[in-house]
Amino acid sequence: MPSQTPTETASGRQLSGHRLSGLGRGVGVLCLLLVFVLLVGLGTWQMQRLAWKEGLLAAIAERRAAPPADLRAIEAIAAGGGDVDYRTVRVEGRFLHDRERHFFTTWNGQPGYAVYTPLVLADGRMLLVNRGFVPYERKPVDTRAAGQTDGMVTITGLARARLPAKPSFILPDNEPAKNIYYWKDLEGMIRDDGLDPGHFVPFFVDADATPNPGGLPVGGITLIDFPNNHLQYALTWYGLAAALLVVTVAFIMRAKHPPKP
Repeated sequence: MPSQTPTETASGRQLSGHRLSGLGRGVGVLCLLLVFVLLVGLGTWQMQRLAWKEGLLAAIAERRAAPPADLRAIEAIAAGGGDVDYRTVRVEGRFLHDRERHFFTTWNGQPGYAVYTPLVLADGRMLLVNRGFVPYERKPVDTRAAGQTDGMVTITGLARARLPAKPSFILPDNEPAKNIYYWKDLEGMIRDDGLDPGHFVPFFVDADATPNPGGLPVGGITLIDFPNNHLQYALTWYGLAAALLVVTVAFIMRAKHPPKP
């Protein structure tokens, strides 16, 4: 059996090296293309999120600009599985001031509490109303007695959906014994008052800025803050994809036309 000459052996090694080198370049190009597709996909997803967010903001603006609806109309929307958040509503009833609950918050940079008070409706059911903000030192009701209105009242505000659960683990646990709540556990607020959640309308209302006697609570504190940075994120992902495409083309061209030694 004839043995291979040194020239033949070197030639075989060189051919094998070229094959391996070509395989490596192919794998590299494939990886770059996969990353490119991923970046384009992320950019497209952010554009879809942008369209959703703009639609949401437009819907909220339209709801807030609408005339106040009757409570029954908002209840019908909720019963049909519709979204009641930020719909203007007008309700009438009598406050149970001795059952108010306090949600820790800030308003115009000042710490304090949002006052949530049960409102007894004409049909005997109840509705939890966020009457507005009181400063930290005005939490005791005897410091704002003028605002504890008696008799029937009419409240105009925004219907708000209840939170199904604690929105973040970083929030402290509520302290019902101190009447301090760090997240809006409406069911918990009602139970802690010794009331039956089944007797309450299945959403609550943020009162508008109509002044209360004595100036407290300060209504109209609903925050509508939906960050909308999706276009910026989309442009970032698309920009990275374009840069990667340029790198990939340069890599392919270099592989086809390697520099001469």
